[in-house]
Amino acid sequence: MTETFIENLISHLGATATTVGVINPNTGKVFYELPQHNAEQVASAVSAARVAQRAWGKTDPKVRAKFLYRLHDLILNDQQELLDIVQLETGKVRAHAFEEIAGGLGATRYYAKIGPKALKSKSTHAGVPIITKTWVNHVPVGVVGVITPWNYPLALCMLDVLPALMAGNAVVQKSDNQTTLTALKARAMAIKAGLDPALWTIVAGDGAIVGNALTDNTDYIAFTGSAATGRLVAARAAARLIPCSLELGGKNPLIVLPSADLAKAAETLIGGAFGSAGQLCVSIERAYVPNDLKAQFQEILAKKVNELKLGSSKDFSLDIGTLTGANQLARVSGFVDDAVVKGAKVLAGAKALPELGPYYYAPTIVTDVDPSMNMFANEVFGPVVAIYGYDTIDEAVALANDTTEGLNASVVGNTREARKVAERIMAGTVNINEGFRATFASLDTPMGGMKNSGNGRRNGVDGLLKYTESQAIGVHNGLLNFPSRGHQYNKMAPLLNLLSRIMRRL
Repeated sequence: MTETFIENLISHLGATATTVGVINPNTGKVFYELPQHNAEQVASAVSAARVAQRAWGKTDPKVRAKFLYRLHDLILNDQQELLDIVQLETGKVRAHAFEEIAGGLGATRYYAKIGPKALKSKSTHAGVPIITKTWVNHVPVGVVGVITPWNYPLALCMLDVLPALMAGNAVVQKSDNQTTLTALKARAMAIKAGLDPALWTIVAGDGAIVGNALTDNTDYIAFTGSAATGRLVAARAAARLIPCSLELGGKNPLIVLPSADLAKAAETLIGGAFGSAGQLCVSIERAYVPNDLKAQFQEILAKKVNELKLGSSKDFSLDIGTLTGANQLARVSGFVDDAVVKGAKVLAGAKALPELGPYYYAPTIVTDVDPSMNMFANEVFGPVVAIYGYDTIDEAVALANDTTEGLNASVVGNTREARKVAERIMAGTVNINEGFRATFASLDTPMGGMKNSGNGRRNGVDGLLKYTESQAIGVHNGLLNFPSRGHQYNKMAPLLNLLSRIMRRL
């Protein structure tokens, strides 16, 4: 990644008074300086986007769909550079970076396909048949503010930005400082596919300054991040009476049923817990296993985890990459160290791996975790899983639901039995015989959280229409005038009562 290449990408950000150094997670060294915007620059960016949106919002959705198809083909055919940037900024292995490519491709395809039909005006049942007709239009909200985190800089960017554009909006996106190059590269590809540059602007800077400025100036906020920050975003949006969607954290459970193949269950847990080094909001952090199978399962799991290959490579030969920074290493090791000091038993990992790089941490399995330990109820957001036992299915479900979060969950075992259990878990997505990808990979399936894990949904038709306002249009054809005086109801009331009886029978 040359200095000239990076300079060309960040030139979109314009001149700013301050910069911050961005590190390469595999070396811990700064590899470029990222410009930082202030509140006034964000407000100016939103104003410019608002001007561009007026024409874009009037275009036929089929035209917008053609842009998405062109972008899809560009990503599909020219993805190597994008993969390199994702790995450079996040420290992911190639396999997990490719999962982000797959997410971006899925978003372009899906919204190009369903967008024109979903956004089309739809007739509704008139309250007074024959005399009136009604229909609903889906009107763009205007300028959408999108705040994306560092952990999935391409997939989450595309899953929020593209439906907002498809709905006829302009987007001003605040990317995390650590992963702004990924967003800038995605935007450059969108412009190459024919998008007006003013319709997708990227800003960078301090979360409080730039994030608040977005909320203060846009017409909708889509936020992905922590519950603590999500509450602040929601309160600020509510003060302006603008809508927002929040995808927040989770303390995601996996239940191993007695009918499960333990080796397959272990593989499912590995896939669900250690993707992107566990730095994923829907990753599994706690697993519940029948007490009479727990020791056997732990032995199988520990052996498999100890065989995982860590490091950095531009092929698919490795399984797990590095944590993304010093703060992440301190967070993860802090949770594990606290648990061990208080009596948790380590089955695998539980140590940093400085010989691989400054922020590598071994995939970790612990057991005997109790409520005195910080990791018991709090999201670790790293490659750490705690194993618990249970005696009955009712107990397992109760334990899985014993959390203030409700983002994702998993059930492993006989499919028919697992589905009955899945429907009892209070989580926005529940995967059977998979950790998170069965639902996450389905663009037609709404994804979001219950309880403190957020509100609103991304993906699916919901993920498109949330960026619109429903506008009802009604027409009165004049065949029979509605009453405008009280005495006119002497004739109208009996007629409406008769009509109600007829419509009830129909």
